[in-house]
Amino acid sequence: MKQALFVDCCIRGETSRTARLARAFFHALKGYHVSHVDVEALDIAPLGRAALEKRNTMTEKGEYADPVFDLAKQFAAADMVVVAAPFWDMGIPAKLKTYFEHVSVSGIAFNGETCEGVCRAERMVYFTTRGLEIPDGSEQEQATPYLKALCRFFGVGEFYAVSCFGLDMISEQECERRLSLAETEAEALAVSLED
Repeated sequence: MKQALFVDCCIRGETSRTARLARAFFHALKGYHVSHVDVEALDIAPLGRAALEKRNTMTEKGEYADPVFDLAKQFAAADMVVVAAPFWDMGIPAKLKTYFEHVSVSGIAFNGETCEGVCRAERMVYFTTRGLEIPDGSEQEQATPYLKALCRFFGVGEFYAVSCFGLDMISEQECERRLSLAETEAEALAVSLED
């Protein structure tokens, strides 16, 4: 069975509007075993000088047994990566960016000599909701371009995104209508990705 890695950065937990989209997707997804990473619960910090030097010393020697590499190994081994994160200061939450710093390891996620991605994933799927009226493709929305760039860097094949925006600017009824449409889109995407 194929492996899906759910990188869950839905900070508001069960009340998260973004989490609703991810739940709809996984409810419809067949043929994958899903592993869950709760980004909020991870004990990780941005890479400073000492941590980066320690990691670089190990990667230069090809020593990857240290637990500091566990997130990168898990990410690189997945057949599909699903990221769910709210729109946060024009991009993604800092903790999710920190997670990707820990994944971005030469010799695991990419080849340090050629800068070619070596991850196994055929695709990344990204779910997000935005309270502001910032549509997909707006220059104010920097999360999607960042994640697409990571896909290319890590060697992930395809990128899909399902979003819902303007949710804090509309009535409760319209918010619910937009979320329901996005849930339907997420379900349809899951069905289309079945092998």
